[in-house]
Amino acid sequence: MAKYEVRLHGDFDDTLRYIHEGILNASMSASFEDESYFQSAGVRCCVRVYERYSFGGGNRVSLAMTLAGDGDELFLSAITSGGSQAMFFKLNTWGEEAFLDTLRDLAEKL
Repeated sequence: MAKYEVRLHGDFDDTLRYIHEGILNASMSASFEDESYFQSAGVRCCVRVYERYSFGGGNRVSLAMTLAGDGDELFLSAITSGGSQAMFFKLNTWGEEAFLDTLRDLAEKL
């Protein structure tokens, strides 16, 4: 498991669209699995789950991304999982780290 969190400033919809397109365009095997969206009293929250195939690990890894926003104050949190092939402990997390690096690179360009 790998985790990345950062505070951002910007438009919620534009940021969500930018990250979504960036993740899907970064890998031929990337897929958008599902989302949950909530809004209350001006605060918005979107949770999205993505998957992609990890050539290094020989399996699929998932990325759960949460974008929360209050006006132009945004908070992005992402956690990857599923990259290990071991039964009792994680030996191979390259795929998880690489998937998270895709999101980290996108966020740093905002």
